[in-house]
Amino acid sequence: MSVRTGVFICHCGTNIGGIVNVPEVVEYARTLPNVAFTEGNLYTCSEDGLSSIRKNIKEHDLNRVVVASCTPRTHEILFRQNCELAGLNKYLFEFVNLREHCSWVHMDAHDDATLKAKDLVRMGIAKVSLLTPQEDLSTDVIRACLIIGGGISGLSASLTLANQGYHVALIEKNDRLGGLLKDINRVFPSNEPSSHLLDPLINSSSKHQNIDVYLEAELTDVKGFIGDFTVTLSQDSKTKELKVGTIIVSTGAQELKPAGSFGYDRFDNVMTQLEFEQRFKSDFDGLNRVVMINCVGARMEERKYCGRFCCITGIKNAVLLKEANPGAEISILQRDIMACGKVFEDYYRTALEMGIRFIRYNVDRPPDITGSDNVADKVRVYHELMGRDIEIDVDAVLLTTPLIPGEDNQQLSRIMKIPVGNDGYFLEAHQKLRPVEFPSDGIFLAGCARYPTDISECISQGYAAATKAAIPMARGLVITDAFTCEVDPSRCSACGRCVEICPFGAIDWADWRDMKGETGSVAMVNPTECKGCGLCSSSCLSSAITLKGFTDEEILAMVNTV
Repeated sequence: MSVRTGVFICHCGTNIGGIVNVPEVVEYARTLPNVAFTEGNLYTCSEDGLSSIRKNIKEHDLNRVVVASCTPRTHEILFRQNCELAGLNKYLFEFVNLREHCSWVHMDAHDDATLKAKDLVRMGIAKVSLLTPQEDLSTDVIRACLIIGGGISGLSASLTLANQGYHVALIEKNDRLGGLLKDINRVFPSNEPSSHLLDPLINSSSKHQNIDVYLEAELTDVKGFIGDFTVTLSQDSKTKELKVGTIIVSTGAQELKPAGSFGYDRFDNVMTQLEFEQRFKSDFDGLNRVVMINCVGARMEERKYCGRFCCITGIKNAVLLKEANPGAEISILQRDIMACGKVFEDYYRTALEMGIRFIRYNVDRPPDITGSDNVADKVRVYHELMGRDIEIDVDAVLLTTPLIPGEDNQQLSRIMKIPVGNDGYFLEAHQKLRPVEFPSDGIFLAGCARYPTDISECISQGYAAATKAAIPMARGLVITDAFTCEVDPSRCSACGRCVEICPFGAIDWADWRDMKGETGSVAMVNPTECKGCGLCSSSCLSSAITLKGFTDEEILAMVNTV
């Protein structure tokens, strides 16, 4: 059958059309070999553009399609599915990126951008002519989920899945559920005891017939892929293997202990906000003069991020102190106040109206704590607005510190092959396009494991991660892109480069018998885990690995058109 290619070129409003002469590129494409139809669209991704592709596939008997528009990251799946609706195998489609690869990088060179657009379209047409039909791969999914971390996010995710009928294995490295929230006295802005929120979730999870809780348990190994993970737990010096289809990481974070800062570990009455809540609960006798110092260990060279809700935590404890003793003198030393949203802004205003003082200090002139006999009695600080030093008598100094990454993050990153950012928190695949997901399919993320997150967000992310984990389990199978790598075992030299370089752990060793009956180990790709990145193919010294859809023949066809 002869190749009949349809070429659809998008203006993308002015993103492409404002730089590239799209009509000229359309006319040029019409002159190229194997092109049976060309068309320019204002927005190819709109319903008008999509319906035009479907209509012309049928009217002109097109068996290949090229779309030249914006990024394939957001639109390639859309165009593939559209081709499939018209009866064309979705892998007989090629995406040409005229926005990021052309118009956006050549905004001041319109003529050259148009010439480059012609080159890119010509290369896409050359490649698509050599593509062959492919079929999606599918694997069954075990209807069970492993949730790592029994804090508020993990509990929310566990109950969401368990109530839908899925089996949940909830593992917690401590001897109790609840995470860091269990140590907090009251929650803002309601100022209710944290137990009112947490205890019903803990009780429901512990008694739920679909949830198995493993306390004082640690994850030691993870193998497999989405739909079929084998996880190994260590509990009471014994190991246990579980089979699950999806995994949610909700390991939370930990409080920063500011050793050596502001008299911490030197004065008995200098403590963190969390230590204050644990030590005093609701009994504030003797705390008539309290100074809180915000941004201790945050927004500095060593730790550049903001703790997000540290300010509100300090305000909450100041309000509780003031409510218990209206005559108490409470001062909050701050660099600025983070109070996002109307609820927290109102909470801040309430603190001001109660007489709580907010004093701005400069990071270059931090507060100085003095005292004797292991007791701090004075805080000296340069008042930024007054322009002079002031001295405050104190009964206690509370240090507002941020959350820091869990101590097990690096170990989990190695075991599960999930990424960790520069700050030490786990990284999502994409904050906008794939929130609460890892690049490795079937593994999801929620709560403070990804970044300092307040309670409501932790709960929401637990729900979101559970919802995404439920999708493949509800379907019962996982569909995998056909453009994956495959190994020719007869050419594999077993050097191991591909095994080491694969970021998704999709390549492992397998036994193989050659034509002479001799056996040995060769590299083998698991197509369910493979993401088609091509790293193994490009690094293979024996040219034994081929990436479907990007074969040497197809790539060279593109190169040879230039």
